[in-house]
Amino acid sequence: MNPPHELIRLEIPALPAFVGVARTVVAAVATSVPGIDDDRLEDLRIAVSEACTNAVEAHQAAGMDQRVVLRCLIDPAALEVRVEDSGSGFDPAAVAPRPPVGDASHLNAERGWGLQLIRALVDDVTFLPSSEGTAVHLSMRLY
Repeated sequence: MNPPHELIRLEIPALPAFVGVARTVVAAVATSVPGIDDDRLEDLRIAVSEACTNAVEAHQAAGMDQRVVLRCLIDPAALEVRVEDSGSGFDPAAVAPRPPVGDASHLNAERGWGLQLIRALVDDVTFLPSSEGTAVHLSMRLY
């Protein structure tokens, strides 16, 4: 199988104001890809926004000024978006699951919502933590 072809590579400052730029660029790329309808495009935009927000927060928490790297890749079966940060990395399995609705702690549980949202919105997601940061691979299958 051939490796995916990189359509675009974008580096953004690790600042909240640039999350919208990343979201807009991914949406522009995705609209040129057959097989991504409007609903799936919106799901991808939200997932990218969540992944980029997490990357920006990781950089800010570590006091880093490196850029967040965003890459869009395509192969015959899927569009993949990769969001790579240089933060301290994390273990997605260690993030506590969100309490169920109705549980008294539900409204106070903020951490972990973004990861659950990303998983719900894209077809496949992989979190690759390392000593250099975290890479999040979001994939939408093309129909």
